Amino acid sequence: MPLHTAEALVLRTYKLGEADRIVVFLTRDRGKKRGVAKGARRQRSRFAGALEPLTEVRVAYFESERRELVGLNYAETVRSPLSLSSADAAPASTGRYMLVEYVAELLDEWAQDSDADDRLYRLGASMLDALTAGAPAEPLARYFEYWLLRLQGVYPEVRSTLSPQAIAFLASARSVPPHDVGTVPADARALRELEGVHRTLIATHLEKSLKSDRVLRELRRAES
Repeated sequence: MPLHTAEALVLRTYKLGEADRIVVFLTRDRGKKRGVAKGARRQRSRFAGALEPLTEVRVAYFESERRELVGLNYAETVRSPLSLSSADAAPASTGRYMLVEYVAELLDEWAQDSDADDRLYRLGASMLDALTAGAPAEPLARYFEYWLLRLQGVYPEVRSTLSPQAIAFLASARSVPPHDVGTVPADARALRELEGVHRTLIATHLEKSLKSDRVLRELRRAES
């Protein structure tokens, strides 16, 4: 049973038994994997702090063709969304953490098992960069959706039905790195317009709505 080492982004985890977790993670060179982290739920686990969504880790895992799940040997944190600025106001900080969940869930939905996609990995890593740099959550979410849909080849040509402000935001998104998305002029109306368009595209192609999408909308209502 060969041992593989890789850079990875943690996407989500599930409880398994009394002490273990199933971990879904995206590797740069071997695509999405699912593995068992034994003892991960114990208080003194060697995986402590490394299995939060969108955490970038160095992992080592054993893989067998006869088993669906790999065996995680270790996961060492490289960068974590838990390092989001403690200086953020509470609502802003909460919004960023909700966005972390949203990004991780969408990456999980689109990433294919054992199918390397360097562009998708780099998009996820760049989102972690932007979040830890304090990029504003609302335009960053629209930026991420736009690029994810473009990379998957399901973003239609911009139609005249979009407002000039929304079209301008998309034009800037093609050339601005995610950590600078806060410099792109975008009013709330244009961002909500794009949110509706993107939500429809995502639901159409995934044939379902996302749990984290509903959480983000509920958070916005609570803050308004």
